[in-house]
Amino acid sequence: MADAPVTRIDAIRYARHERVAEANFSEPVDDHDLPMPLDYYVWAIHREGHPPLIVDTGFGEHAAMARGRTLIRPVEEGLRAAGIDHLLVEDVILTHLHYDHAGSLNVFPNAKFHVQDAEMAFATGRHVCDHGVRAPFDGEPVAQLVRKLYADHVVFHDGDEDFAPGIRLVKAEGHTAGLMVVVCDTARGPVVLCSDAAHLYANITRAIPFPIFVDEEAYARAQDKVMALAGGSLDHVIPGHDPLVLSCFPATNDIARVDLPPHRPISEAISGA
Repeated sequence: MADAPVTRIDAIRYARHERVAEANFSEPVDDHDLPMPLDYYVWAIHREGHPPLIVDTGFGEHAAMARGRTLIRPVEEGLRAAGIDHLLVEDVILTHLHYDHAGSLNVFPNAKFHVQDAEMAFATGRHVCDHGVRAPFDGEPVAQLVRKLYADHVVFHDGDEDFAPGIRLVKAEGHTAGLMVVVCDTARGPVVLCSDAAHLYANITRAIPFPIFVDEEAYARAQDKVMALAGGSLDHVIPGHDPLVLSCFPATNDIARVDLPPHRPISEAISGA
């Protein structure tokens, strides 16, 4: 696939949360008290002759302070480090509308935002009257997206769709009602930006969900779908929050090149081999 449509994919880390393993699984785990931090990323997909396509928008200083996260750098600074001018971005894919994936919409004032019908309906519907369900959402970014809708800056998608040559959106609900993953055709084969269909590789390998989901059975089906899209290989899956992305793929300045193969198989990195 030397002439693959996608020429580069950056995983750009912007924040971190120190925590232990029990916080990352919905069932008890033996290593419950061991450190298992989360990293927070946005992703940039590059193609010849097109501006970078951004996947998710991250969050800013206010959300970091409110939720006890460590903001390593603002999202726009991370993009600049990757050679991207956020003002020139034309399209942003929102995998879902939780605060850490759709919290800095105004960083991209000239972009159109792509979201699943089911995700927008859920985030603005009766389900968020439940405070537990509402907790991962921030109201102001959702309201901003509604305002952008009325300004003709929102594009809706219904299920699986081809976004552009070599880029496909695949609905993988479970964590949220309308989460979608992004499948990219690269020189090394498919790369699946799976967002929070799996926060960590360990959510897949242990078959234990992250504690936040709206439908546990759908969550499991979403991970099966992700692995099928990746040809059964963890090396072709990029989770939403795993520090292994930065340590296993070629990286500099908190930016990993996930279009390139990992330094060693992800399965070995997980097992500590």
